[in-house]
Amino acid sequence: MSLRGARRAVTLALALIYSLLCFWRLRLRGQVSLERRAQWQHETAVRVMHALGVRLKITGSLPQGGLLVSNHLSYLDIPVFSAALPVFMVSKIEIGRWPLFGTLSRAGGALYVDRSSRASADATTEQIAERLRGPVPVLFFPEGTSTDGREVLRFHSRFFIPGVEAGLPVTAAAVRYVPTDGSSESSLCWFGDTDFLPHLLRNLGGPDFEAEIQFGEARVYENRRVAAQQTHDEVEAMRGAGVPVA
Repeated sequence: MSLRGARRAVTLALALIYSLLCFWRLRLRGQVSLERRAQWQHETAVRVMHALGVRLKITGSLPQGGLLVSNHLSYLDIPVFSAALPVFMVSKIEIGRWPLFGTLSRAGGALYVDRSSRASADATTEQIAERLRGPVPVLFFPEGTSTDGREVLRFHSRFFIPGVEAGLPVTAAAVRYVPTDGSSESSLCWFGDTDFLPHLLRNLGGPDFEAEIQFGEARVYENRRVAAQQTHDEVEAMRGAGVPVA
């Protein structure tokens, strides 16, 4: 590992340890509300972004509650969106089992889904409906997997159901990564069969980069499939309007 990578790894570890200590201190004071968990995750993500040397650029208005949907490029999407605003993440169940990162995501109030199980998807849909009763947006990635950023995959519509049925706003967002050395966005993306730890270590030693999030307008939909198609098209348009992917 390069000196840059080692320095970032140490800074990241210290940031995560400090954040866990902050959470345990909150727990000692009593029950931690879901809203406070989301705020804690937001504060943690800001530290993580600083540790990784990531600059965050936001365009558009931050959503005020409801559903938030985005294209999915990497595990980096989680701290990037969390640094932008307090939000509840819907994540694949494997993340909850990861050492340290799983503990952090559970502390932040993440919802988990086993995408191979219909029962799990149904249960997660119900949990999303419960969370939407509060003021914190729920973020999920309708593509169902992370990609190399060359295209926006079809959006699955199941998790749109709670927002559509409750008449709540759905906000589309597009995330993009721009390395400062001119390398391709795909070098930062985590997709396919790439192992997590080697990819993380490579990113730690890599060039600085900017994370860009563009938020669309909050819209209310009457049909989940229409919501999935129109938010997909909106994200695709926002991605296409940015810097072309090399």
